[in-house]
Amino acid sequence: MISYEPLWQTMKERKVTTYALIYKHNFSPYTITNLKRNKSITMNTLEKLCKVLNCTADSVVQFTDDK
Repeated sequence: MISYEPLWQTMKERKVTTYALIYKHNFSPYTITNLKRNKSITMNTLEKLCKVLNCTADSVVQFTDDK
């Protein structure tokens, strides 16, 4: 199972809001909705998030057992 809990923590630490992702960094609202619902995203989106937040993939997404 995919979890973006690390993303929300990283965003909080770096003081980046979802509003900023949409309006300053040109993420689509649909992508933000997918993140909030723990849906899959593209590798391009993951790379863009990492660049914006100056972090690595493990600061954005984690995989957990689906039990």
